[in-house]
Amino acid sequence: MIDVLVVDDDFRVAEINAAYVAQVPGFRVVARAHTAAQALATLERTPVDLVLLDHYLPDETGLTLVRRLRQLGHHADVIMVTAARDVATVQAAMRYGALQYLVKPFGFAGLRARLDGYAALRRTVEGVGGRGEAGQEQVDRIFGAFRTTDTPHSELPKGHSAATVDLMRRVLGEAQRPLSAHEVAERAGVSRSTAQRYLKHLERAGHISLTLKYGDTGRPEHRYAWATAH
Repeated sequence: MIDVLVVDDDFRVAEINAAYVAQVPGFRVVARAHTAAQALATLERTPVDLVLLDHYLPDETGLTLVRRLRQLGHHADVIMVTAARDVATVQAAMRYGALQYLVKPFGFAGLRARLDGYAALRRTVEGVGGRGEAGQEQVDRIFGAFRTTDTPHSELPKGHSAATVDLMRRVLGEAQRPLSAHEVAERAGVSRSTAQRYLKHLERAGHISLTLKYGDTGRPEHRYAWATAH
């Protein structure tokens, strides 16, 4: 379970964001804070994996808080959730180590995309060995795990189902390495032609990455890995 701290100066917005988080499997809100001081006090006493952080707080900015947290040795990951949209603030968030930046106003789908991406990132890091060394392929998987685009359910072609898309996502997301269409079909319990049809759509939409594995003879084998936050 991923423990989340929601930080927003607006009590109502904090409640809405917490309610959104509660709808995403694998996440739970362990605390809410409405000032930077409250957020810091919470982190001092409560283990937290992820902070959903507003920039506009009454006592200091969210970015200043992120910098202070790192100086104090707090390693909770941060996703900025704020109305601040000036480029300087966005750039500063990147420099201070925010994993993502979600601009208000947004709906449930927007936040879920970032949360799903964060969960994918954690799975990917665990899958390549946690604190061990990573080769270039593993590094690419880690950096690709948190890319976000439209949800994989948006604009599905006729004849495609959201349930099968979720199945493809689960199979690829749980895999320790890129899979062939045959392997995806076996693990998903669908025909190879069905797997190929969905993989082709998801690859074109940017949700999965495609690599080629060359053998001694014959055509290269296509291999697929989940590449986005969905």
